[in-house]
Amino acid sequence: MAISPDYLQNAAEVLGAAATVREAAASWRARDPAMRVVVVDAMDMRGETPALRLGARSIYLATSDGHCWSITQQPDAATALILTQDGA
Repeated sequence: MAISPDYLQNAAEVLGAAATVREAAASWRARDPAMRVVVVDAMDMRGETPALRLGARSIYLATSDGHCWSITQQPDAATALILTQDGA
């Protein structure tokens, strides 16, 4: 599934409006059940570059070969969103 700029912007709006990143993930899963959305500790993503940053919150794009996951900067390769919040 390719992630368009509009899709990423919509995800950012949901993330920014939600009280918590977990709430944002649940909301996005309800909105798009085909997209995998996970929440991880921001420390787990250290060294990676987010696709989008909203204050203390970040969205990373991830892809999988069916076994291993990796962060991607290529929206057309992304199959999941990873959400984090600094200090959470």
